[in-house]
Amino acid sequence: PGEKLTVRRQAEGVRDIVLNNPRKRNALSLAMLQSLREDLLHDVKSKDLRVIIISAEGPVFCSGHDLKELSSEDDVKHHSQVFEICAEVMTLIQKLPVPVIAKVNGLATAAGCQLVASCDIAVASEKSQFATPGVNIGLFCSTPAVALGRSLPRKVALEMLFTGEPLSAREALMHGLVSKVVPEDKLEEETMKISHKICKSSKSVLALGKATFYRQMAQDLDTAYKTTTQVMADNLTLRDGQEGIEAFIQKRKPVWSH
Repeated sequence: PGEKLTVRRQAEGVRDIVLNNPRKRNALSLAMLQSLREDLLHDVKSKDLRVIIISAEGPVFCSGHDLKELSSEDDVKHHSQVFEICAEVMTLIQKLPVPVIAKVNGLATAAGCQLVASCDIAVASEKSQFATPGVNIGLFCSTPAVALGRSLPRKVALEMLFTGEPLSAREALMHGLVSKVVPEDKLEEETMKISHKICKSSKSVLALGKATFYRQMAQDLDTAYKTTTQVMADNLTLRDGQEGIEAFIQKRKPVWSH
């Protein structure tokens, strides 16, 4: 007890957060969610942090909520607290100023599937699977459905939610739940390739772009263009915005201030 359920490492701009409770199939218990939130928020404004990768130990990426915490022995207040911090962590991922990549090698179910859907980018190994099987135990995956319904076509999301049947990695790729599928032995390499590419860009420019992307996705077309037209003009006033254009014109590599 008291030991951290996640492991946080950071090198060369890349923060690795590893869900590290394989015996419990990396369930999103209250303690796991608190640990994950802490690792996501740690020194997040630092110039040294450019990208976050979430991965997991063991054959299950994440099995979702710890059902022992949701049994009737715990009171309703505790149940609400679990769901509230879960929603907070899922929305936090999109509010962070750096891209967050899910590196999935194994099964991601229920709130674990929601975690993958909530990340900006997801790279999965061929053996990964994704499911929302709550319906099978009488607890419909209504909160995972928020993230699922926003990253998958409606009918695919609903089939997953109504049947609890898993999607293979290939199906998840085809329907847009993940960005890339690679053999297991290439998972680390592929994820690092994306991370290193992100690290070459300006932190401030990416932060502006990420925040704007999620904002405009929730707007109608005209409003979205109004929002982004203003943001592009703002982007040009950033020091790194000026530097990038000058470097391009002068045919040299930009030197970012982040």
